[in-house]
Amino acid sequence: MKLLKKFLFLILAIIALWLIAALFIDGNFTVVRSVEISRSNDEVFDYIKYLKNQSEYSAWAEMDPYMDRNYEGTDGEVGFVSAWKSDSANVGVGEQEIIGVEEGVRIDYELRFKEPDEMNSKAYMSTEDLGGNLTKVDWGFKGKIPYPFNVMKLFINFDEQLGPDLEKGLNNLKELLEEKPAV
Repeated sequence: MKLLKKFLFLILAIIALWLIAALFIDGNFTVVRSVEISRSNDEVFDYIKYLKNQSEYSAWAEMDPYMDRNYEGTDGEVGFVSAWKSDSANVGVGEQEIIGVEEGVRIDYELRFKEPDEMNSKAYMSTEDLGGNLTKVDWGFKGKIPYPFNVMKLFINFDEQLGPDLEKGLNNLKELLEEKPAV
């Protein structure tokens, strides 16, 4: 019986420590990657503002090129929703909605992941005219892990998890746009 009490006390102590630690850990995370593309800002923005085009360069689209995709609304405009469903756990089930467009500058998305884990986050792509037919593209994700699960930030590095996929997507985008004939 003493052993059982000690075991229960240990479990309670671990839970208490977890909950207390979670009070002091910021659950927010941000991951951003950039690439420079030898195309005009207008050409680059006019390509990335369409969510359907992400299937041509996104690393996640490469993970399951046969995923089911559904679209609602007018692509490139606020309210457009791109939904996906994949048997691959790396892709899962979710949807992405355009929630803001600053023409020629930035497009904002809300991502709603449904499987394998439920989570909402924000994402964006922005362009910056660097002159001389050169455009900088940023692709970023922002999210928040709710209390008390925010302790997982001690064990999960979102920059290391998402960063390589963003880089791959941006490099695919660069290759795709630089190979296309100039407009």
